[in-house]
Amino acid sequence: QALPLVTVMVGSPTPDRSVSIVTVAEGADEPRRVDFVLPNDSATPIAPGMPKWANYVKGVLQHYRAGPLPGFQAVLASSVPLGGGLSSSASLEVAVYTFLQKFCPDDGDAVSKALACQKAEHTHAGMPCGIMDQFISVLGKDGHALLIDCRSLEATLVPLTDQGLVILITNSNVRHSLTGSEYPSRRRQCEEAAATLGKSSLREATLEDLEGAQGQLDKETYRRARHVIEEIGRTERAAAALREGRYHEFGELMVDSHNSLRDHYEVSCPELDELVAAATEVEGVYGSRMTGGGFGGCTVTLLEAAAVDRAVQHIKVQLHKSESKHTLW
Repeated sequence: QALPLVTVMVGSPTPDRSVSIVTVAEGADEPRRVDFVLPNDSATPIAPGMPKWANYVKGVLQHYRAGPLPGFQAVLASSVPLGGGLSSSASLEVAVYTFLQKFCPDDGDAVSKALACQKAEHTHAGMPCGIMDQFISVLGKDGHALLIDCRSLEATLVPLTDQGLVILITNSNVRHSLTGSEYPSRRRQCEEAAATLGKSSLREATLEDLEGAQGQLDKETYRRARHVIEEIGRTERAAAALREGRYHEFGELMVDSHNSLRDHYEVSCPELDELVAAATEVEGVYGSRMTGGGFGGCTVTLLEAAAVDRAVQHIKVQLHKSESKHTLW
């Protein structure tokens, strides 16, 4: 389901290999302008550095799937809040890749485009992210959710066109930063758990497998693996519930997911927990959970259209009591 938030890159080619980019995105680090020269040899790396926002651009330039790229001058603008858990980095990467396609067309393969953008984040932003954000940015369609199989890279559109439904996004205004130790450490713990279970990934594991190996895992790694294994099952059930209009069941799965992210994966924060608790107190709300990488950012709430006003008002009242600041879309 599309949010009314965008990232746009506009510009024109230059006669040489010089690149000049300005960002007007709110919250981007300084300096807001970068200038560099594209290497003549595509095998020569484009080194990351400062400012941090430019590393996403450089990563896409490095991994773009056609060439040779011309130099260019461009401006970046985005209304996606940085650090809000709404895929701001993926939207930037995909905007840059789409811009480059106009100058130097690739083969047009959408999955390969998403993978190139993911690789850019790995190599130049230092973030070992999964594929979800890039997939939804490239393959998402208005009026649909997207079910992603990260093993086969198959993406299935799930209709979400019921006019009686609304998706409410609430920004905790706690900005997260995942390039530190938290996200990589969880990924490492999951990989260690899979190896202990003799699996290539936790996608292959069952709860029975995990329980059988509990004595071989420390308590924290066990909790991380439990979240992932149960979340895979929740996702499959949620997609089926959404297709069949079983919104109460879908909402319960959202809340279960949030509780597991809070208790087992430990990536929530008090502000997100407050938002979920406040939303789920309102009649007509099916469910709510944090979205994004955690430690701040946004929650997503599924509710009846008729319940929007009272939900917004209730959340404002409850968070005013706790003096939290937030933004609702």
